[in-house]
Amino acid sequence: MTDSEIVITAGLVRDLLREQHPDLAELALREVAGGWGNQMWRLGDELAVRVQRMDPTPDPQLKERRWLPVLAPRLPLPVPTPVRCGEPSARFPKHWTVMTWVHGEPLDHGAISRGAHAADTLAGFLRALHVQAPAQAPTAGDRGVHPRSCTDGFETFVQAVAPDDAADVRAVWDDAVAARAWEGPPVWVHGDLHPANVLVAEGTLSGVVDFGDMCAGDPAWDLAAAWVLLPEGAAARFFEAYARADEAAIRRARGLAALKSLFLMLMGRNGDRGRPGGKPHWGPAGRAALDRVLKGV
Repeated sequence: MTDSEIVITAGLVRDLLREQHPDLAELALREVAGGWGNQMWRLGDELAVRVQRMDPTPDPQLKERRWLPVLAPRLPLPVPTPVRCGEPSARFPKHWTVMTWVHGEPLDHGAISRGAHAADTLAGFLRALHVQAPAQAPTAGDRGVHPRSCTDGFETFVQAVAPDDAADVRAVWDDAVAARAWEGPPVWVHGDLHPANVLVAEGTLSGVVDFGDMCAGDPAWDLAAAWVLLPEGAAARFFEAYARADEAAIRRARGLAALKSLFLMLMGRNGDRGRPGGKPHWGPAGRAALDRVLKGV
């Protein structure tokens, strides 16, 4: 049996806890739906076990272990913080981490009803996150870079999804590619703000999770969330509250929001067709986000 074929069960997770963190091993354990690169298990009321599953390397988890304790204290929304490390063993040859549990419902299963409050909350969170990253911070890979470096990915998504308004989507993308590059120092970027990675409660944002793609780069990658996460009409409020995005940053962010919306639509289509990792409910969310993108700020 290869690593990728190992079935992660409650019994396996409890065995790992007994081996490496026995004081936590008898807490209630239940699987959390979702996740692809990592599988999540809620541990008691305040903890979770994040187990490397499809991620080919432990780098995302190791990155979270290294940097979330640095970032979490100054962020205005709860984020998962590592509290124990699980190392590869004969029982399980991959990494796993015990983290704090962030309360709320994932946005892809919930909704934002307080758009203005959510816009202000997201802006405050990103203002706190988007500070100059230290020299040791992980560098941008396929996240945090100028949209022009992602043109192949955009073409793949737009051809696979083939939306009826593809010409309008391409125009938004071409405008982002033509926009001036980020000229400031690389800042901390979450890199993967989509509806499954933010939590909601009482109609507004209540937490942010999955920092496996965080890096130092262009903040436009996160500013795309103005369209991907927030309801229609909230983008203008968000950018007013964020107050640091010039015209070029908004153009880049809008193009990246189109890219992310197409990705959600493609994942939805894969789910409709029963393909591994596909999520049928992401399709409508992606289409709604793309509609918001096309309407602009």
